[in-house]
Amino acid sequence: MPAPAPLPPTLLRLARTQEWLLSAGQCDAAGVGAGRRAALRRAGALAVSVRGVDQVLRLPDGAPVPVAGGDETVARRRRTAWSALLAAGVERAVATGCCALALHGVDGLPVDVVREVATLPGASHRLRGGTRVRTLAASERARVGTVGAARVVDPVTALAQAVPELTREHAVAVLDSALQRGLVREDELADVRAAVRGRRGAARSASWWDLVDGRAQSPLETWARLQCRDAGVPPHDLQVAVRDATGRTIARGDLGWSLPDGRLLVLEVDGAGPHSAPRALFRDRERQNAVVATGALVLRVTAREVHAGAVPSLVVPHLGAAPAMRDGAGTRRRSVRPAARHPHPTGGS
Repeated sequence: MPAPAPLPPTLLRLARTQEWLLSAGQCDAAGVGAGRRAALRRAGALAVSVRGVDQVLRLPDGAPVPVAGGDETVARRRRTAWSALLAAGVERAVATGCCALALHGVDGLPVDVVREVATLPGASHRLRGGTRVRTLAASERARVGTVGAARVVDPVTALAQAVPELTREHAVAVLDSALQRGLVREDELADVRAAVRGRRGAARSASWWDLVDGRAQSPLETWARLQCRDAGVPPHDLQVAVRDATGRTIARGDLGWSLPDGRLLVLEVDGAGPHSAPRALFRDRERQNAVVATGALVLRVTAREVHAGAVPSLVVPHLGAAPAMRDGAGTRRRSVRPAARHPHPTGGS
């Protein structure tokens, strides 16, 4: 049996803008009918994503399609968002909730997000393939914009939709990320919180807002901070400045504690991304040597240790006779309870 004709360049260019996904309608319009798509699936060039949507797996030369940014986890969430848009009809669909956040580039989301959209005008029903459809209020429809070729709700609306449905760890991480990336301002958090009121899950999220800190540069930093806070040893500062004898800032640590003897304890959270490249490791060693020369203590923790909930047990032995910390409720505590385990990394180091 002869090999099927490859997808035409125009269709491949379109697929690239849609996380390598194509709807049946787009393929039909380009002259790639159902029979040819079936043959391409058998040849391993296409695979069904959801009903009516195919994922391009291989280019005409047989090479696998590239992963944008090299992060498969990020690409996976973006594909979920695009599969929802294409299943609903990209010309009338709007990405919402976690799908919109994924397209906006927010970190801290679960690896697998719910496939969801709204349609213009919104309608409450389920599409083929289990896609959730939200109904947008008139005020929310007025805030619809675009990211690339995708229609999306704005970050404030997306956060209000997503936060009450996430765990505390993911909710705080996405809020931290949205702030850190400049997608929302500090003053807009009040708008997000107001938009959450009345939604299912709003009550359980009421205590999370005071935990948000846009200085966190990755979800792993957020989760390490939450673990330490829950254990009664919250860091005294984030992105803490380390200064040499002249007062010059030579580095900034992810989390920092002031020790009773006046020294600084710095915690660095190493993920699987930027810290893993050889040149970055060299820079980190140089930076760590300079920090240690100031008399500061430096601890480095990995993504695996963060996900295992091990950060407080690594920090506490170095705090010495530091005064007991207060938790968010103002309770004095010295004992360290095991921290919750966290899911697979969701972007960032």
